[in-house]
Amino acid sequence: MTHIPSLTLNNGTSIPQLGFGVYQIEPQDTREAVRTALETGYRHIDTAEMYGNEKEVGQAVRDSGLPRGEVFVTSKLNNGHHAYGDALAAFDRSMEDLDLEYLDLFLIHWPLPAVGDYVETWQALEEIYRSGRAKAIGVSNFQPSHLERLLRETGTVPAVNQIEIHPYLTQDDVRAFGTDHGIATEAWSPIAQGKVLDDPVITEIAGRLERTPAQVTLRWHIQRGDIVFPKSVTPARVEENFRLFDFELTPADMAAITALDRGERLGPDPDTFNWIPS
Repeated sequence: MTHIPSLTLNNGTSIPQLGFGVYQIEPQDTREAVRTALETGYRHIDTAEMYGNEKEVGQAVRDSGLPRGEVFVTSKLNNGHHAYGDALAAFDRSMEDLDLEYLDLFLIHWPLPAVGDYVETWQALEEIYRSGRAKAIGVSNFQPSHLERLLRETGTVPAVNQIEIHPYLTQDDVRAFGTDHGIATEAWSPIAQGKVLDDPVITEIAGRLERTPAQVTLRWHIQRGDIVFPKSVTPARVEENFRLFDFELTPADMAAITALDRGERLGPDPDTFNWIPS
């Protein structure tokens, strides 16, 4: 069995650096996809209320036969539930759907800065954390300004900030803020929805190392210290994305990939995104 390195979060919780994401996996396909991932050796599953597949993730984790403590499960609070009481109720619904005794990590999915209530939301997550039903709490898509407000106005430093990162959007400023304040960085859309896989720099490195461009890109994340969770419903791709720990990129390879940064977002800008589901 391949050993997946773990990182220690700021509250002492251990998180596998490689996980399996279920964004845009249809609910009817999620249970089988997560089952395949767990059989492959993944021990970290990332879902969200917004994805609509928490129930199937929970089923797959329970059906795996693995001890609960061996599978790290993350979910996220949807955008319509930022008020304190709404956040607590939404967490209860997620836990009912997942049907797990606890979550390993619970995140605020988006800051929604024009809504202006993410501090209140964070206070609800602090209450959830104190209850022991989430082993760690964090945020997603928060910019340094949002994080600074949380640090200034609340008592708990987020364990994690999950943000869009790939070679075309390296997010060095947000990552550096996290490092300075003990906040681990998770990377969503790590291969830029496939856009970086044809990049000549990445394909050259992949050819030289006899690896796929996806493996090279994911290995770049791992060596940077990002927590990453690629997703696929194709078993061969799930296996391919898992095979990241028997090769290394040189410092020159790392620098060449990092130099591809062009500030290109695929997702919304967290400073202006304020969508709430109707």
